[in-house]
Amino acid sequence: MTEIKREIPVLYLVVPCYNEEEVVEKTAAVMREKLSRLERENKIAKASKIMFVNDGSKDATLRLLHGIAAGDKKFSVVSLSGNYGHQSAILAGMMTARKYADAVVTIDADLQQDIEALDLFLQSYMEGCEVVYGVRNDRHSDGIFKKVTATAYYRLMHMLGSTVMTNHADYRLMSKKALDALSEYRETNLFLRGLIPTMGFPSDVVYFDVKAREAGHSKYTLSKMLTLAMDGITSMSVRPLRLIGGLGFLMFLFSVAMCVISLVDWVMGNNVPGYTTTLIVSLIIGGITLLSLGIIGEYVGKIYMETKHRPRYIIDTLVWREGEDKAGEEQ
Repeated sequence: MTEIKREIPVLYLVVPCYNEEEVVEKTAAVMREKLSRLERENKIAKASKIMFVNDGSKDATLRLLHGIAAGDKKFSVVSLSGNYGHQSAILAGMMTARKYADAVVTIDADLQQDIEALDLFLQSYMEGCEVVYGVRNDRHSDGIFKKVTATAYYRLMHMLGSTVMTNHADYRLMSKKALDALSEYRETNLFLRGLIPTMGFPSDVVYFDVKAREAGHSKYTLSKMLTLAMDGITSMSVRPLRLIGGLGFLMFLFSVAMCVISLVDWVMGNNVPGYTTTLIVSLIIGGITLLSLGIIGEYVGKIYMETKHRPRYIIDTLVWREGEDKAGEEQ
């Protein structure tokens, strides 16, 4: 990789929040302290900020965020008009922050992703990387069910030809150049973990340990994880459709073979009741047909949503303070 001489960057931390009232004040304090340390060490510019993105929270999260931003110019708040989902909230923050920042790091509000890894993120950025991926060292902190399903999911994604990085969530650094390129992608069905690696910019990986959640509980329910997994598969690969075609061809050969066997039995005068065979074949064909229709339906549904060209998110308010002597500005 060609070494690029860069100036000290203006860094924005983009933090998506959904019902995080129990942890958001602690998160703000930890991130503020880390930003101050990086400034003292001359690793980031003084114009760097922490940008919270409220994704339609139903608790006191937004009120607390406004209070934090009102008391410290280092904080800004992007509030979406509704709950658009984790991926859209991250995108909204990144697209807003790229107007002001040289580099943006997306990080969750629960403080489980090690914020101390920012030093290594910035080091890779200064060495010329446009994208830096945070990858967890292991999954020891996960339960058995999540560990097994996550491992199986990444293997499936790789089998389907996706470039998604194993054990990488959405803890990453992106330069302004990479963000400008990302803004050209217009699809509604977002799967940033699979989309960003396809952009081809010079990148690096930083490994970190996952910490225990400071407070509250995870908002990523099983249904949300399954939705994200399905979005990842159908947004980044058409191999399931090709597998359906191959499976359909195999079932066609199987049906031809069954017809030949049935005709031979009839010619030879074998009176085979055939009830069990007929039932099994019908169940197999019916099950495969319904599964195939379900997979095709997922793709058709995505086509339907894409053709609407609806906005991926709507920003209700933006609180961004330029200086200590300037009141919080809402846009």
